[in-house]
Amino acid sequence: MANFLAEHWLDLLTTILGLAYIFLEYKASIWLWAVGFAMQSLGIVLYYQKGLYADCGMEFYYLAMTIYGWWHWLNPSKASSLEGRAGERPVRHFPLRLALLWTIITLTAWGLIYLFLVTCTNSTVPLADSFTTALSIVGIWALARKYLEQWLIWIVVDVVTSALYFYKDIPFKASLYALYVVIAILGYCKWRRMMDKGE
Repeated sequence: MANFLAEHWLDLLTTILGLAYIFLEYKASIWLWAVGFAMQSLGIVLYYQKGLYADCGMEFYYLAMTIYGWWHWLNPSKASSLEGRAGERPVRHFPLRLALLWTIITLTAWGLIYLFLVTCTNSTVPLADSFTTALSIVGIWALARKYLEQWLIWIVVDVVTSALYFYKDIPFKASLYALYVVIAILGYCKWRRMMDKGE
C-alpha cells in the first residue's frame, strides 16, 4: 500500500484538489479559480510524467483561463451585474450566435492537436487525448463566462477522460472524472435553478 501511495501521490493530491474544485464549481463559488490554479499547476507535472502531452499542454491554457475566469467573475458587465448578485456575474445561456464558431474552433483544435501528437510525441492515445483537450478549450471558456451549457460540455469530456485515465493507470483521477459526470449533471440542474432565479 505504501508503494502504491508513493507512486500515485501526485495523482491523489490533484484528485483531492479536483474534488474541492468541482464542489466550488457546483456552488458557483469564485474560489473555484484559486483551487483550480493549484490543481492545474500540479497537473502539468502529472500529465507530463504519464505521457499525456495534450493534457499537459492544456493545463497551461487552464492556468491562463483561471486568471481570466477569476477576473471575469469579479468584474461582470454593468448590464449583467444588474441581473445577478451584486459584484458577481449571473449564470446565462451559451449564445447561439457563438455555437458555430466554437464548433469550428473545437474541430480545428482537435485535428491540429492530434497531428501534433502523432508526429511529434510518443503518445499512445492521440485521438482521445486530443479530443478531450480540444473540447476542454471551449468548456473552460464557457465556465469563465458562466454559461449554463458548460456543464454539458464537461459531461462529454469527463466520460472520455475517465476511461482514458483508467487506461493510462491514473486511477484516482480516473475515478474523480467518473464522479465529475454525476456532479456535472447535478451542477447543470443547480445552475439552471440559479439562472431561473437570476443568480
